[in-house]
Amino acid sequence: MSYYFTIIGTRDNPLFEIDFGTHKLGGDGVARFRDEAKHMNQFIVHAALDMVEEAQWMGKDLYLRRVDTFQNNHVHCFLTGGNVKFMLLMNPDPTASSYASYRSPPPSRPSTARQSASMLAANPSSQATEDAVRQFMLEVYEAWLKCIMNPFYQVNNVVTSPIFRGRVATAAKKYL
Repeated sequence: MSYYFTIIGTRDNPLFEIDFGTHKLGGDGVARFRDEAKHMNQFIVHAALDMVEEAQWMGKDLYLRRVDTFQNNHVHCFLTGGNVKFMLLMNPDPTASSYASYRSPPPSRPSTARQSASMLAANPSSQATEDAVRQFMLEVYEAWLKCIMNPFYQVNNVVTSPIFRGRVATAAKKYL
């Protein structure tokens, strides 16, 4: 399973980006996105912002769960109090996504038989997946609060802190 995590500012500008793979069931933590997917991930996440705008007024929770799906990708969102969006794109099987061919409908399930039922990728809409993503988002939110409390940080500026990047990677390793 591969992940693309980004933080979107109040002006819909990216403040932070990282991609990583799963550490569960012997994963090495390296994202396995195809070359064209690395650029498409940004488009998919930004296209999901419209769904976030609609979903944020539907309830009172900051974690909006899965807000959008495109082909084999699932986008989850967490809102902060300052309307900064944490967006996580999850792709259960990056080799099954072909962005070059839109003619055929996407498969309803990943096309690999070797995936275990206990793996998060086996059912991206399961409660276990939602709980893991929620815990990941909450831990990143805690790191985000510490980052923006820095008196030298200005709102909507790109986050370049290696400490913050490390904390996001540690949360990913722990939950995803």
